[in-house]
Formats: sequence, C-alpha cells, structure tokens
Amino acid sequence: MSRPTVAAPGVGALAWPRLSASSRAALRLLLTRGGLPRAEMARMLELSRTSLTRVTRELLEVGLVREGVVELRATTGRPSEVLEVVASAHHFLGIKLTGDALHAVVTDVAATVQEHSSAALAAQDVDHVVMQIAAHVEEVRGRFPRLTSVGISLAGAVTGVPGAEVVHQSPFLGWTGDVPLGRLVAEATGFPVVVENDVSALTALEAWSRVGAGVSSMALVTIGAGLGFGFVVDGRVVRGAHGAAGRLDHVVVVPDGPVCERGHRGCASGLLNEGAVVRNAGSASGDYRAVIEAARAGDGVERRAVEAAGVALARLIALIQNTVDPEKVVLTGDGLDTYRVAADVVHAEIDRLAEGGVGSAALDVQDFDFSEWARAAAGTAIFSLLS
Repeated sequence: MSRPTVAAPGVGALAWPRLSASSRAALRLLLTRGGLPRAEMARMLELSRTSLTRVTRELLEVGLVREGVVELRATTGRPSEVLEVVASAHHFLGIKLTGDALHAVVTDVAATVQEHSSAALAAQDVDHVVMQIAAHVEEVRGRFPRLTSVGISLAGAVTGVPGAEVVHQSPFLGWTGDVPLGRLVAEATGFPVVVENDVSALTALEAWSRVGAGVSSMALVTIGAGLGFGFVVDGRVVRGAHGAAGRLDHVVVVPDGPVCERGHRGCASGLLNEGAVVRNAGSASGDYRAVIEAARAGDGVERRAVEAAGVALARLIALIQNTVDPEKVVLTGDGLDTYRVAADVVHAEIDRLAEGGVGSAALDVQDFDFSEWARAAAGTAIFSLLS
C-alpha cells in the first residue's frame, strides 16, 4: 500500500501566534468566563495594570481579542470596556475515531461547532486511517482557510507530549502495538496534530465548561458501546503514568453477576454497556433500543437486565464519590437510556453506598450528541495551545 502524500510542514495551516504565559492565561480566562473588563481581569489574574496592558496589547495585535461593549460596573458606577475573544480568528478540526467510522467537526477558538460530518472507515489499519484523515484535512482546509491544527481522539491508551503522542493500544480499531499517530498525521497533512484518549478529551471539555461556575473537581462517566471514566482534580485532568487513568470498566460490582467478554464475573462491563444489557436481556435481535423500550413497558427480563445495569452504575458512582470526592459526577453517553429507565434504582443504591449519600456529589446527567466526541478532540487541540 502506498503511504499518504506527505505535505510540507505547515502548508495550509494558519500559524498560532507565540504567546507569553500571561497572555495564554488571559485568553483562558476570557474563554471560560466570557468578556471581562480590564480591571477585573487584572484582579483575577493577579497582574499589575502595566502587566495587563502589555498582555492585552499582545492579544489585540494578533487578533485573538477585541474591545467589546462598554458596561456600567455596579461597584464603581463607571463605564468599563469589556475585552472578549475573537472566536473566529482560528479554526480547529476535531476527529473521533471509532472501530468503523471517522466523525469530524470544525470549531472556532471557543470550541463552538461550525460544521460536522461522518464517514465510514475504508479500513482499520494505520496506513488507511492516516490516509483517510489526511484526505479529510485537505477537504476541510479548502472551506476553512483559518484552520490551525487537528485534534484526534480514540479509545485506548495514549501517552506523550502534545504533538508526539503514541497510541499504545486501541481495541475498537484492533491496534495493539505502539502507533505514533500524531506524527504520522502531521507528516501527511502539514498540520500540527494532538492525539488524546477519547474519554480524557471529553473530560477536559466538560471541565472547561464548568470552570466558569467554579467547579475544580469532577468525574465523568460515559456509558454506551463501552464505558469511560475521567477525573479532574484541582482543575487538572488526571491521565495517569501510563495514559490509562480511570480504567474501572472491569471492576467487580456484582460478585455473582454475569461474565463479561474477557471472562470476568460480575464486572461493570458484564452488566452496564449496551452490549451487556442486550445480552443479559436475552435479546435475539441484539437491539439495545428495543430492550430499553421493552424495559420501559413492563417488568420482564428486559427490565431486570436494565435494573441490574443500574445497580452496576450506582456502585461505580458510589466508588468514585468515596474515592475521589468530586464536586460533580457528570453522566453522559449513548447508553443514557439505561440510567433513565433505572434512575430510581441508581439513586437508591448510591444513597445506600456513598458516604454522605446521593447528595455528596451533584449527579449531573447530560444529554449526549455523538459529535461531542469530535468536539472534545478539537478542544484538545485548542487546550494544547493555551497550556
């Protein structure tokens, strides 16, 4: 097979400006809090007026912020000019890889989606995947000339500094060896590339959206075809020494429960993911949605399978609350209907097991759009430039 055509480094990419640490901090603040007056920014960043003037001049010169509306501040009674981010100054491509598809979004600097698309993977091997990503980048940059960098997320263990990440294994793609995916895609496209585990990327995006509300610690639980767990402690995503933090999918939650695909009895993966719910309901069709509808309608085997999944979910959440003590537990994913049907069971079991009960951490249930995975990948590219 021929390798992807290698682009010259930086061809087509709108370069991100080299910013001082203070300017990056100011931009992060405006992205998380919205437009702010200079005086308020100086106070929150602990900068002198002179230092903030230097920072804002730098951001204005490179077109990342602009002077917005004039607000009347209640504290002083004086009009105050607000600085705000120019979100359209740069665009970012986020790609989520699954076992059979490439899901993509283009976002602005504020991670607001400008377009989204999906395509079946031509093949799962690394060369084919890199070629397909490169072809999509070429297509997108024709429509978005301010495209700056690419973020890629996928299930599996990912380690390395931004731009040099290595995928150590990705089960849905069948990758088992070390794959320098970031370098391969960067060479094929000429764009800077950041690669991240999909759940870690989504955790970072969820944390970013909550920083403005003062949340510094949280846990993310995703349920769907697989299970995912992410943690934010003191405002930082926990990745672990080997890029594998949050591997709770095979923790035993019901000792005498069903056996998962790896042969573990009573683990979360044997009860909670969509495939396990279908299997435990004895569904001949293999249709998760059909099982959910049957569980809603009656008290048969489908209802018992979904409620067993609810018990597993509750025990995982209680374990997280007792171990990490987060301010929030965010629950989301394609399999959220499992929670919706078994919500009473979930809350009763959390109340029984969590120290402090169900109220010890706010359970924030978030409706899920699959494009959020790709948006989180774009967010990873953005965050790498702001850290």
